[in-house]
Amino acid sequence: MTIQHPLATEKSIRLMESANTLVFVVDKDATKVDIKEAIEKMFTAKVMRVRTAIDRFGKKRAYVKFAQESPAIDIATNLGLM
Repeated sequence: MTIQHPLATEKSIRLMESANTLVFVVDKDATKVDIKEAIEKMFTAKVMRVRTAIDRFGKKRAYVKFAQESPAIDIATNLGLM
């Protein structure tokens, strides 16, 4: 399983509203291509870009920017974040 769970922090909510981006915790060995394919398959949404970062606790976060036709707020609502 590439995607572990979505993050619902203050920063991630702000990114969702302003940049059409959702933040997920992912497997540490997952590549950007793996993450993009998994997200597009799970939500049938068009992904524009994936950025990753490893936090100070060793968890890998994926910042997934969606295309205009796939609003992040709709995906967050389906996930139960909103």
